[in-house]
Amino acid sequence: MPNWNEVILEIQQEQQKNPHVNPLDTVRRKYLKSVSKITGRNTIAYYSGWLQKPQVAGTAVNDKDKSGFMLAINKLDRAKGLDLILHTPGGDIAATESLVDYLYSMYDKDIRVIVPQISMSAGTMIALSAKEIVMGKHSNLGPIDPQMGGLACQAVLDEFKQAKEDIKQNPQSASLWQVIISKYHPTFLGACKQAIEWSEKMVFDWLENNMCKGDKNKVQKIIDTFANHKIQKSHSRHISKKECIDVGLTIINLEDNQDLQDAVLTTHHAFMHTFLNTYCVKIIENHNGVAYIEQAVQPQNSK
Repeated sequence: MPNWNEVILEIQQEQQKNPHVNPLDTVRRKYLKSVSKITGRNTIAYYSGWLQKPQVAGTAVNDKDKSGFMLAINKLDRAKGLDLILHTPGGDIAATESLVDYLYSMYDKDIRVIVPQISMSAGTMIALSAKEIVMGKHSNLGPIDPQMGGLACQAVLDEFKQAKEDIKQNPQSASLWQVIISKYHPTFLGACKQAIEWSEKMVFDWLENNMCKGDKNKVQKIIDTFANHKIQKSHSRHISKKECIDVGLTIINLEDNQDLQDAVLTTHHAFMHTFLNTYCVKIIENHNGVAYIEQAVQPQNSK
């Protein structure tokens, strides 16, 4: 299968051969189709262009995505299960919960997630809802501790707890802590606590009912690792395939099937080229070429 540079060359050749057809779509769909042919399963790619367009709105998981999945799933033979290729920075927890519920209703938990490069935050939550995750040596998941306003909810609660303990031991520190914790409204603290409880219970239930099949001890170990801000230190931390295996996730090595690895990585390159060369910010596309494509607002030329 072609590498990064060879995919560029193939796109250029396709443009010369068929100037009236978008070569990016042609090449991308060709290799996405090849993934399905190898696995014998339905394949949907859920791709975000956040790496290429970090400041553009629409790259995160949101409620509009369900419409894209409805389009992509329509007319597929659902008895074949679903391989979901994920590349996303994450996004809204409520939208994530709704999306997984919808995928479960369509595929009865026969869902496998493939991570060619990165699936972070809410993207990791989606991966943890699957029966197994296919990862390569280059693949990463991320922490699932919820964030509010760019702040880790657990870090906010920990800071507030530390303030109370310090003031109790040393009342003179109250004035110092007042400056720090005054930025936290009581309602915000409650919202942080609820977000942590919600996200952890949601992922716990998915793991217990699918990947871990009732093994609550294994589920709790996974939650304690992925949702613990004290362990992960940063919401942007990249968790390797080895760490995922060590904590108890059901991980399939992408390298074990050379044909599948080639097809997945070439498909990944094709999606990256699409984001680099168009205004696309998100693509939800099935192996038959049916796609929901969201584009950024194009800049207006100044006069």
